[in-house]
Amino acid sequence: MKLGFFTACLPGLTLEEVAEWAAAHGFDALEVAAWPRVGGRDFTATHIDAAHFSGADAERARALFDRLGLEISSLGYYDNNLHPDPVTRKAAHDHVHACIDAAAALGCPTVGTFIGRDPGRSVAENLRDAEAVFPPLVDHAGERGVKLIIENCVMEGWHPDGYPGNLAYSPELWEWMFSLGLYLNFDPSHLLWLGIDPVEAVRPYIDRIPHGQAKDIQGDPRSRNRYGFFGKALREDPWDTGWWRYRVPGLGEVDWRRLVDVLYEGGFDGVFSVEHEDPVWGGDEDHVKAGLEIAHRTLRPLIIR
Repeated sequence: MKLGFFTACLPGLTLEEVAEWAAAHGFDALEVAAWPRVGGRDFTATHIDAAHFSGADAERARALFDRLGLEISSLGYYDNNLHPDPVTRKAAHDHVHACIDAAAALGCPTVGTFIGRDPGRSVAENLRDAEAVFPPLVDHAGERGVKLIIENCVMEGWHPDGYPGNLAYSPELWEWMFSLGLYLNFDPSHLLWLGIDPVEAVRPYIDRIPHGQAKDIQGDPRSRNRYGFFGKALREDPWDTGWWRYRVPGLGEVDWRRLVDVLYEGGFDGVFSVEHEDPVWGGDEDHVKAGLEIAHRTLRPLIIR
């Protein structure tokens, strides 16, 4: 197992700047953000421009990572592959396709994305749509020697009423997506607020997890008693549930010692990539880097180099 982080938390830096800082601060790998250069969403970045990625770009990136002794663990493009607008949906599929090609050129083993959801259709209808959408992407990834991994983020802010916007949030849905040839990019933080023990949930599926994301979560039981499990009924910010927030590892409720032990016991030998979305340790580059250092101090003693 190796320790990395997802570069989307540092969108204002170049890939070279992020990689040099990571190597200097004891990280082993980077999960590289690869959204299109269109801007807009928080926690996105374009450290690799997959849509315009040339052979020369791949050579430069490989040389950079070789020089610094880092691995590229995954290319991350987390968007809605079941978007209700057909043009937007096709653009997402085209970019996943481009990310797969870029990953293959880099020798990167995985590309991360979401299942997504059309909020105007039922869960059953969305699953049937996904069963048509994903096999061509999985086939292309397989032909290029890349695994397509799905993060289990709930993405409740994508649904107008705060319900799941990414149909990959539970072990029930993991088993369904495994049947399509997909893999899991496991993030324990998303399970805790759903009432699922991430340690027990992950045990049966470690052989389908080539990559993980390390993010923590902090709940407020008093606020949950007011808003309920689903969170605020009326939201100015669709992501404000009112009773929990993400934290960097070590500042929330995930039992990292127990979780890492179970991953080792199950044979996980991929990269555990810190996904930094902590509002306390965000807002500017210095705070973000401090948050990454807190995560490193939490996880480094548990992960054997």
